[in-house]
Amino acid sequence: MSTLSAASVESPPAADGAEQKKPLRPCCACPETKKVRDACIIEKGEENCSALIEAHKDCMRALGFKI
Repeated sequence: MSTLSAASVESPPAADGAEQKKPLRPCCACPETKKVRDACIIEKGEENCSALIEAHKDCMRALGFKI
C-alpha cells in the first residue's frame, strides 16, 4: 500500500510540471484587449476598430503567438 501512495505522490508533481509547460491557448490570451476589441467590433464594425484590433495583435505577439 505504501508503494501505491508513493506512486500517487510522485504522479501529481510530474503532471503539474507538464501543465506548467503547456502552451497558452490563443482563446485564453490577452483577455483585456480581446474583450474591448470584440465589444468595439460588435458596436461599431470591424473597420472602425483597427487600433483596438492592432493592440490585441500586439498583445498576442508579445506572448509568442505568430499573428
